[in-house]
Amino acid sequence: MAQESHIAVINDGDAQRHSRSFWRDALAFILRDRLTIFALSVLLVATVICSVSPIVIEGVLGLEVNDTNVPDRFKLPGEDGYLLGADQLGRDQFLRLIYGGRVSLTIAYLASTLTVFIGITLGLLAGYYGRQVDDVISWGVNTLSAIPPLFLLLIAAAVWEPSTEVLIVVLAALGWVGTSRLVRGEVLSLKERDYVLAARALGASDFRILIHHILPNVFSIVMVTMTIIAGNLILIESGLSYLGMGIQPPTPTWGNMLTDSRSFLNTGLHLIFTPGVLIMITVLCFYLVGDGLRDALDPRRYQR
Repeated sequence: MAQESHIAVINDGDAQRHSRSFWRDALAFILRDRLTIFALSVLLVATVICSVSPIVIEGVLGLEVNDTNVPDRFKLPGEDGYLLGADQLGRDQFLRLIYGGRVSLTIAYLASTLTVFIGITLGLLAGYYGRQVDDVISWGVNTLSAIPPLFLLLIAAAVWEPSTEVLIVVLAALGWVGTSRLVRGEVLSLKERDYVLAARALGASDFRILIHHILPNVFSIVMVTMTIIAGNLILIESGLSYLGMGIQPPTPTWGNMLTDSRSFLNTGLHLIFTPGVLIMITVLCFYLVGDGLRDALDPRRYQR
């Protein structure tokens, strides 16, 4: 028995050393991937600007995002001090894009994080315990998968007044299905591995096995999924705004700014161009980061 325990400890130590080497190699791969680093840098710069600039604009410059100046309506970019022009009410388009980016990125980051947290938790429980736990969670997954998400989002928007907080909770409550299904499939395979069986034989609790032995092995897959979800959430928020079910003006988001500007195609083309380009670039960067993470964290790459 003592010899078996010694072997189990050695195997567990080898697995930990292999895990550290895996993450080190993955980081080195990402640092060599210029496209992924560029996309990550763009997201980081956009996040910092949208987070810090509103504080400076309000606290230092004393400007308000909703200040109107009707005589300056539809000013072109660079005209009369408007960096990106003015909208139909004479509001500074640059300021509104910064504030709108803060809301849109907040929804993307927080909703994707909450979505992944719910998906990981339920996927771990369903895959590890199986039986009744798996049946209940799988019933929820199948039920939500059978209903078009757009219908559920429209119903939620009709019941609750759309706001940043409500939209984050609703998107997370409806978006965890794919992550849960993915994690469950991985756990079904991982829980039969030798190092998990050894830890169970040594008396490790279910919580310790899930957190220390199984979760690190599914975390890489979830990281890739999270970046894709974040990009999709920006598109979903824009789509809800187009349908009139998103966050309502005067609170700016890139989605409702793009929606409002469609009525001024002939008089304010720049109002459509700027939020549309920002949405496109941000979503593309999220997808590029996800693609880079998928290549860096692919175990098959280290087996060749």
